[in-house]
Amino acid sequence: MIKSIAHASFLVKDVQRSLKFYCDVLQLPLNPNRPDFAYDGAWLDIGDDQMIHLMKLPNPDSVDGRPAHGGRDRHVALVVDDMEGLAERLEAAGVEFSRSKSGRAAFFCRDPDGNALEFSEDFTPPALKK
Repeated sequence: MIKSIAHASFLVKDVQRSLKFYCDVLQLPLNPNRPDFAYDGAWLDIGDDQMIHLMKLPNPDSVDGRPAHGGRDRHVALVVDDMEGLAERLEAAGVEFSRSKSGRAAFFCRDPDGNALEFSEDFTPPALKK
């Protein structure tokens, strides 16, 4: 039985540019334990046991034609402590984002390579809330 997600991987063109977004804006810590692979990249920690892996590899997917709203595209959903604080950091960095179209307290943005990210303080489905 699947118990959790260990990591999500994103293809990037420029690792240093991506690290400015993920480390500086999103405030994810860089994990120093990435092995020396045959390609450049980085590992970023999320909580105690999850990560985002950045990989500098050719991207077979075009970013052209992707929906402006990341909720209508493949994306990774991340739980955050302070959505409004993150929204302020995104705005200060010039990163565009859009609020959830469903009315939930969530928003979406794209990293420098067009990968979509969703952020919310609570992803508990309404049917499971007590």
